[in-house]
Amino acid sequence: MTTEGDTAQTVRVGLIGSDIQLSKSPALHETEGRALGLDYRYSLFDTLRPPFDAMSLPDLLAHAEGQGFAGVNITHPYKQAVLPHLTSLSDDAAMLGAVNTVVFRDGTRTGHNTDWFGFFQSFRTGLPDVALGSAVLLGAGGAGVAVAHAALKLGIGRLFVFDQDAARAGALAETLNGRFGAGRAQAIGDVGKALATADGLIHATPTGMPAHPGLPIEPEWLDGRHWVADIVYMPLVTELLALAERRGCRTLPGGGMTVHQAAAAFELFCGRTPDPDRMTRHFADLCRAA
Repeated sequence: MTTEGDTAQTVRVGLIGSDIQLSKSPALHETEGRALGLDYRYSLFDTLRPPFDAMSLPDLLAHAEGQGFAGVNITHPYKQAVLPHLTSLSDDAAMLGAVNTVVFRDGTRTGHNTDWFGFFQSFRTGLPDVALGSAVLLGAGGAGVAVAHAALKLGIGRLFVFDQDAARAGALAETLNGRFGAGRAQAIGDVGKALATADGLIHATPTGMPAHPGLPIEPEWLDGRHWVADIVYMPLVTELLALAERRGCRTLPGGGMTVHQAAAAFELFCGRTPDPDRMTRHFADLCRAA
């Protein structure tokens, strides 16, 4: 909910997720809010930190709603778990089966997905002329579902989907083939073999974040002809991207996706149109200061 104060419209929003203390979303949203003359406040509900570690996902949603929040962003590992606790879904969220933005309004909770658009816009800007014959996607969870949709919308001819949960990878590939046409997606079990013929790699798992350090692939699987897109943005240059750069690959950090999905969520929360270019510049400043 938003309220009209004496001087500025007040907007309260938040982020529900695990291990999110380094998130740049609060500063990104709040700075853009100030630029638009709003009293914009963004809170973290980190389920690894007290008091929120003792609260269930339904409790967290009820808490934010009860505090008069306009809505909340949702991140790992709740983008699919949140679905049963919502009143309705936007067309994108219903199609993708994953939510990263929940808007509270008039006693309802509407789930949206701005992740796919964020990746789509970032890729078009950051890797505009790469080969799109085929790519490997690592991760078929909530973020992977959105990124997979964006990848095929971008024109990637064939997407090879890997997940530690083979059934989840298979379900995503089947859904994508139903949406985009037979043969556009295939679940795989051997990432190295798939990368040997693929043009690029899209990484959509938590590996590389502070709580999940390391590489999601074997280093020898990459060579300079590959492009590599990572959705992790903390750190901005993950171990995977650092490896890819050493190998001469073209790379796409997760920051662009973060900015564009945040801009779309911002407008859903408060009905004001943000400036993505200004948000991009501020995000770069945040990363340099980190």
